[in-house]
Amino acid sequence: MQDFLETSWSCVKELVARLQTHGQERSRKPLSFFRFKTGRRENVTFDKNHFFIRGSIEYSNPQLTVEEVQGTIGARLLEACSNYFKGYGLHKPDARDLSQLCELLKKPSEGPAVAFLLNTDDIEADRYSLNPLRQSIVESGQSAFSVAYVKTDSLDLDSQFMKKYEGTLISQDEAELLSKYLNTNTGSYLDLIDSVKYEQLEKYSEAFGIDLSLPALRMPIETLKQEGKEDLLHCLISQIHKDYDTISQAYSCMGRSMAKRTTLLTVPHSKRGYSSKRAARGRLHFEGTRLLSADVKYKNTLLYPNSVDPTDVSIAQAEDEFSVSGEKLADYDFRENPSSPQFFIYSLGSPENAVLLHGIGVYAAPKLLQSYMSFHDAVRKGNMIKCLAGRHTVTAEVPLQFNLSPGDMWVHPKHRNIDASLGTVGNLSDLTRLGMKIESVSPFK
Repeated sequence: MQDFLETSWSCVKELVARLQTHGQERSRKPLSFFRFKTGRRENVTFDKNHFFIRGSIEYSNPQLTVEEVQGTIGARLLEACSNYFKGYGLHKPDARDLSQLCELLKKPSEGPAVAFLLNTDDIEADRYSLNPLRQSIVESGQSAFSVAYVKTDSLDLDSQFMKKYEGTLISQDEAELLSKYLNTNTGSYLDLIDSVKYEQLEKYSEAFGIDLSLPALRMPIETLKQEGKEDLLHCLISQIHKDYDTISQAYSCMGRSMAKRTTLLTVPHSKRGYSSKRAARGRLHFEGTRLLSADVKYKNTLLYPNSVDPTDVSIAQAEDEFSVSGEKLADYDFRENPSSPQFFIYSLGSPENAVLLHGIGVYAAPKLLQSYMSFHDAVRKGNMIKCLAGRHTVTAEVPLQFNLSPGDMWVHPKHRNIDASLGTVGNLSDLTRLGMKIESVSPFK
């Protein structure tokens, strides 16, 4: 906390300034989040007057990584400091402030700012080649499925993965915890991962003296499943596919050219279960200004490497081809045509007022942030997505963007990788000695 206040004070000031002008919207319905406790899902609600700070953890690995824990702690530091200094006024922190802030961190937020986790459920189960269930994910034919559709019935620990990566990506204790929940799980991969990770978060809450069991949301698939055609994400998908101009505007937000039109703004799922965005290829066809169809092809595709052995890359196995009519996208219904919209689109449905990114510029792609910011700005200015007016309320301002400083990311003390599991770190003080530096990200740089 002391290091954070010294190195990241400008972020605190920016948050407090935004909090002081944060509007009250009493007519809006409460937001429903969840946590897991001893393998059971518990719902948590907040009214929408809160100021929400978004963090995230991954569904692509059951073991908590050093990066994930640093990000979760960082989100709590931003939350606690913004609440505290909004209440007591901005001033140079002293020992008394430090003590009170540390006490605040021991329990869930009670202030206007609330940190939460937005966990994306449209990624592959071994996206970053970190998953100790790897072999059975492939053998069960689920390597190109979105995690929202993966079932655990035929999954088990990969002995080759454990032999190769124990001590660098995973510990034996973490493997045993996973096995415990795998044996009692009802079949939902998402619930399995959340059960394992929340038990780890509870354990490390005690070790760090910080409540890390943040409330969470799953998007976009769980949200789309719960929506009707008139709801927000359905509205966004329909309106973006309305005609050539709206698609062109979305392409422009991504920095893409309409020359080849090979980027699918929402990736239709295969009837065979394939839904990996990385394994999907596409092309949009027009008749005049009307979207005629979207061609989709799934093919075997390598995913992303881990940091220990960059040559050991997991594969998404998929072979399928089909076409979706433009009308089905311009009048969208997830129940009839399930698909995964691009992150910059569905993030508009997240309640976030501020975001904590993980090492943008080194460990994460700046292009994703640029498309996110451009799209949010275009919607805020009323330049696109006209259906939102009077029907759906989104965050009035472009959310503040913060970033775990890439040069100061926590790494395994011996192997120097950010994707090491926390269980492989012998002494947690080796991480805390690295401090906590968070920087503000300029929206369009």
